[in-house]
Amino acid sequence: MGSIYGKIFQISTFGESHGAAVGVVVNGCPAGIEIDLDFIQAELDRRKPGQSKITTQRKEADSVEIVSGIFEGKSTGTPIAMLVWNGDQRSKDYSHIADQFRPSHADYTYFEKYGIRDYRGGGRSSARETVARVAAGALAKLVLNQIGVKIQAYVSQVGTLKVGSTDLKISDLSEAEKNAVRCPDPKLAQEMFDYIDQIRKQGDSVGGVISAIIEGCPAGLGEPVFDKLHAELGKAMLSINAVKGFEYGSGFDGVSLKGSQHNDLFVEKDGKIQTTTNFSGGIQGGISNGEPIYFRVAFKPTATIMQDQDSLNEKGEKVVVSGKGRHDPCVVPRAVPIVEAMAAIVILDFYLRNKIIKSSAL
Repeated sequence: MGSIYGKIFQISTFGESHGAAVGVVVNGCPAGIEIDLDFIQAELDRRKPGQSKITTQRKEADSVEIVSGIFEGKSTGTPIAMLVWNGDQRSKDYSHIADQFRPSHADYTYFEKYGIRDYRGGGRSSARETVARVAAGALAKLVLNQIGVKIQAYVSQVGTLKVGSTDLKISDLSEAEKNAVRCPDPKLAQEMFDYIDQIRKQGDSVGGVISAIIEGCPAGLGEPVFDKLHAELGKAMLSINAVKGFEYGSGFDGVSLKGSQHNDLFVEKDGKIQTTTNFSGGIQGGISNGEPIYFRVAFKPTATIMQDQDSLNEKGEKVVVSGKGRHDPCVVPRAVPIVEAMAAIVILDFYLRNKIIKSSAL
């Protein structure tokens, strides 16, 4: 079903925006991994609401409970279940749209698919579900840390405001976690913050782009033909709420180059095969080549805005949908840890798949 992701490191998420809790069951986490609860909680804190005036003011502690799969601080190799209780639901904020379809939401499509829908904050279609992904991604990061894989994402664009450099390394991102927007350029971060706040005061919303870098990924991860590494990264990112686009390496800009300009030439350096450039974004033929993997994820403006909009109800009658509730005027600042989490889940799953292939080779 659509709530399960991964082949070996496999996650199954559950819960709704205004239900009792959200959570995840993780299968395939290697045994003997030291589980740093403080690290997992810190990752959830990066995603939780109420971080600043430019995020939703819903107040959730997002305190994680691990209820299985851990003994004496280490993973046992059995399913790990993690639970986060919802504490600040205001379901009455949505009673006015109980039979109305909000523009650009999943209300209509869920109703057509299931014949019933949870209108309280979107139910299962709410980004509240990503709490579970971040918890599972934190576990994946703990494993990847042991093999030297680092993943960091940052906000590279809000509206038309863009980070100038597209050739950043993780070492260049030290400022990203020091501001509310999670942009590595402090001056631009303040401009982005002010712009988002301006949009918020207008009762409107704005989109943005999150860029991500994966360093230390070993060569050889990815499966031909349909399970290419970039294809799975794309699927993982496009499964995140509000994502409208994914590109890796040179992406769409690569179409303006000639092959002689775009090809990444191989060289030998310190006994290791490397490339002089990285237009491939660390992936060739759907398999990692050992170079840094970098990609970008485009997020649309938040669909819920504090303005009246024309729509229809379940009977097909014309209605006016009034924006209520607590929502992010721009989702990208809080989506950074979600992007990192999904990337970690993909990389770890492929790493474990690769170990099985190599161990079974004659």
